[in-house]
Amino acid sequence: MNQSNEVYKLNQIAEIQVTYKPIYKFDQRTKITTSHDADQLLRKVWNWDTISFHEEFVAIYLNRANQVLGVYKHSSGTESACLVSIKQLIAVGLKSNASSFIIAHNHPSSNLKPSNHDIELTKKIKAAADVCELKLLDHLIIRSEDGYYSFADEGLL
Repeated sequence: MNQSNEVYKLNQIAEIQVTYKPIYKFDQRTKITTSHDADQLLRKVWNWDTISFHEEFVAIYLNRANQVLGVYKHSSGTESACLVSIKQLIAVGLKSNASSFIIAHNHPSSNLKPSNHDIELTKKIKAAADVCELKLLDHLIIRSEDGYYSFADEGLL
């Protein structure tokens, strides 16, 4: 292999794909209009076998009509923390052509009060989303029992 071929191969970038294939017709998509709607959807997709064991971070991506395009589990962590890649969170929203999104995570302790880290992370995610013309509608903290905390309902968004 000559040197120019080696340089060419070093400069190649693999295509990365996020696949989105709607399984519902437009009029059959779930619509989210309140934090309660989001909580009810999350309760259908959350892994209830591990909700009290470790934190998970999930996003619901929505179209302009607030209909669900998809739900994506971004990460899972320990009993007290979960790493979140803001870059990947926004990238999935852009690849799915979402207009807005709702983020959620659980507290295995069942404490619904957001930590300082939760509040700061939400601010960072909102700022990044605003730059990309994605609207962060809410951040929910859910627990295994009925109940959730909504950043939007509490005026933190």
